[in-house]
Amino acid sequence: MSSTAERAADRGPDQDRVWTVAEHLDDILGHVHPLEPIELQLLDAQGCVLVEDVTVPGALPPFDNSSMDGYAVRTADVAAATEDHPAVLTVVGDIAAGSGDLPAVGPGEAARIMTGAPIPPGGQAVVPVEWTDGGLDSGPVTHMPARGSDPHGGSGRVRVFRPAKDAQHVRARGSDADAGERALRAGTVLGAPQIGLLAALGRATVKVRPRPRVVVLSTGSELVQPGEDVGPGRIHDSNSFQLTAAAREAGAIAYRVGAVADDAETLRAAVEDQLVRADVVVTSGGVSVGAYDVVKEAMHEVHFRKLAMQPGKPQGFGRVGPESTPLLALPGNPVSSYVSFELFVRPVIRTMLGSADVHRTIVQAVCPEGVASSPKDRRQFLRGWYEPATIDGPATVSPVGGTGSHLIKAMAHSNALIVVPENVTEVAPGGEVDVVLLA
Repeated sequence: MSSTAERAADRGPDQDRVWTVAEHLDDILGHVHPLEPIELQLLDAQGCVLVEDVTVPGALPPFDNSSMDGYAVRTADVAAATEDHPAVLTVVGDIAAGSGDLPAVGPGEAARIMTGAPIPPGGQAVVPVEWTDGGLDSGPVTHMPARGSDPHGGSGRVRVFRPAKDAQHVRARGSDADAGERALRAGTVLGAPQIGLLAALGRATVKVRPRPRVVVLSTGSELVQPGEDVGPGRIHDSNSFQLTAAAREAGAIAYRVGAVADDAETLRAAVEDQLVRADVVVTSGGVSVGAYDVVKEAMHEVHFRKLAMQPGKPQGFGRVGPESTPLLALPGNPVSSYVSFELFVRPVIRTMLGSADVHRTIVQAVCPEGVASSPKDRRQFLRGWYEPATIDGPATVSPVGGTGSHLIKAMAHSNALIVVPENVTEVAPGGEVDVVLLA
């Protein structure tokens, strides 16, 4: 069979059939799997999903330490301390964070101690420096004298004006976590606090599913790079920026290639050149029925379909290159492109990440204005502004802008998509609708 005939045979059933949104998404996700786990350095693992439980190897913190700048004391020595009758203690040394050689605190003694420093032998509590004269033979001070400007340093006397209880201002060994505890559960997305915890546990690397690499290309000879002048019939390329940003927000490492002219050989060469750094390829434009729909012409491995949805009727999906890399071909109008990304590309990224929340949250809300009309047999996705429920009333959502798939400003002022099902042609004012939350 000729190449042209093979393509026609492959595409025929898809071209004649109208797919539902769910059917198209199910077909895509049926060909996509979580990426294989790898060991990454901590900062490289940010945004990734942990694939194994992490346990605490040793107590955290590993030793009793001070939570304040002040003086380590024996509580009996300061039990009766007041401003009029302070406890006067002999300072036996300085203990900074990281100190290893600790002076013992005996009766009538104190050790100057800094935040995070280990509690010395004999120390039962820490009195903050604000409760003392800082060793300056005066009234209460507001801060610890700098080591270089303190005439006594870690010696001399200190006056304590308030009593302290046992273990006051002391972070006990294991008070955060005990050895053997589970620190993080498999499936956790590693954000800044989780990275910090892993570092505190002494982990230099961690086993995760890597963030998928997504390559984004726009198609269209009319597209001009932002910052450049547009001539007659030309427009700035917004899709590649919008989709690259959306992919990053979804958790991917995204690469923007930019606009490719309406030439099949050029587009195919651009896609093949990018496969070395792509787990997913996303194109926008060139998937409809026009004479210049270059993606349909160039990417014969991709199945192009008509979906029962608005916006975003034309869609394409296939696997390309030696690694069978998924390619999702989205329509070119900016709103169609973004809605298609949310419905189809984002779930692919979340699946590859191994995330538990593959899909956006869907809630119900009252639509005070209603929806005057919606196309029969198509699922409509309208831009909307969602307000959560309050004690005074239910959650609401209001349409933003018109239904045109080129109205990108309205998309930028939306935080949700209003869903009108295929069998509904209008929503009465005050009716309840499904809402896809975009934030």
